[in-house]
Amino acid sequence: MNTTPVAGAADFALVAPEIFLLCAACAILLIDLWLPQRLRQVTYLLSLVALVVSAVLVAGLPGERMTAFGGTWISDPVAKLLKLVTCGTVAAVFLYSRDYLLARGLFRGEYFVLGLFATLGIFVMVSSGSLLTMYMGIELLALSQYALVAFDRDSPVAAESAMKYFVLGAIASGALLYGISIIYGVTGTFDLDELAAGLDGSAATNVGLLFGLAFLMAGIAFKFGAVPFHMWVPDVYHGAPTSVTLFLGAAPKLAYFALALRVLAEGLGSAVQAWQDMLIVLAVLSLVVGNLVAVAQTNLKRMLAYSTISNVGFILLGILAGTPDGYRAALFYVVTYVIMAVGSFAMIVALSRRGFEADRIDDFRGLAQKSPWFAWMMLFLMVSTAGVPPFVGFFAKLYVLQAIVDVGFVWLAGVAVLFSVVGAFYYLRIVKVMFFDEPAPGLAVSASGSFRFLLSVNALAVLALGLFSGALLDAINRALP
Repeated sequence: MNTTPVAGAADFALVAPEIFLLCAACAILLIDLWLPQRLRQVTYLLSLVALVVSAVLVAGLPGERMTAFGGTWISDPVAKLLKLVTCGTVAAVFLYSRDYLLARGLFRGEYFVLGLFATLGIFVMVSSGSLLTMYMGIELLALSQYALVAFDRDSPVAAESAMKYFVLGAIASGALLYGISIIYGVTGTFDLDELAAGLDGSAATNVGLLFGLAFLMAGIAFKFGAVPFHMWVPDVYHGAPTSVTLFLGAAPKLAYFALALRVLAEGLGSAVQAWQDMLIVLAVLSLVVGNLVAVAQTNLKRMLAYSTISNVGFILLGILAGTPDGYRAALFYVVTYVIMAVGSFAMIVALSRRGFEADRIDDFRGLAQKSPWFAWMMLFLMVSTAGVPPFVGFFAKLYVLQAIVDVGFVWLAGVAVLFSVVGAFYYLRIVKVMFFDEPAPGLAVSASGSFRFLLSVNALAVLALGLFSGALLDAINRALP
């Protein structure tokens, strides 16, 4: 892969979005300290402006692959695409969360500042050219997430979820760092480009490298929420405020895809056979456990958590193909899944009200009678996530299946199809509850006009992207040629 070296002031030009976002987050934090509660909207608006400006700066980055700071930083089309999607996703999360936070007395600046720092962590991860830079991004994102989960200080459930997440996350971070140290001991470098250049075909049989890779894979699997490192996902999704679950279920998936792509595909591509075997186990277990356990859930947030685990299985299938088509299919899946996940959790927010979380499947009973438009929007989101044509979720699954069949994993494709059928049951159960059951007491869409408009656009996008997916596919093909 051709890399154009840059040096000096040009290094800082490539990190302009990150520098601005860091300065903006710190400035907003200081401004928020002096704002009275009645002017808290200023923090919210400044956070949205920070995301818009960051997106503009990202869009202005060069279109070719370039490195900075001695190869520890990478600016390339895939990083550019992921950063733009991240900015859009976090902005949507902030917009969706506003009414929810106001109704519960949680409209505080910490939520938005932590969201901005988490976004900065994602930016660092997707542009990392070194294992150490990657680790710093992981920890910046993780620490922001721990604090967000515990954001509602009066909720014992949120505090318990945050503690569980923190303890398990610390163990996973330790495993990841230990794996990085072993790989450094074997190869003598943290730089991903040097790592790729220094490894040859015998890398898959190097015992030291395999030992380090095993710890790396454990850390990556935990961050993704893949089985058997998934135990935190349902508890954290359920225990966190829904506005936080909105964030956790969407934007970080972009960062963890970048983590897998940079470390496995770019840095350890010569050891593809070794990590491919590990990913097969993780993907199959995630598909099986995620779909089977989701069937038994009555809480919608826990059901969507197990749905996330099963969808992680599909993302890992694309990566384990080890081909450009596989990486493109995985990237397409991640981007479309983020769109569907944000909309699905936003529907829970839309039906929630002060003192009531609409997080049980029964809370959606009879929605078609009370609000037919949003019942159809939820139907679009559910059937797309289930993989029903012509919605974008179907094509995302199809591209992944094509990629693994092309490399000879026909049996894996069969497993994925089988458990996709199982998964369709619990998605369609929500559709049945909305359209054929009697309305739940007090059922109503309690959301502002801007929320309703954004949610409608979000849900209609899964249909539009399915019917006209060419633009997104072209962008992904340019990002991963």
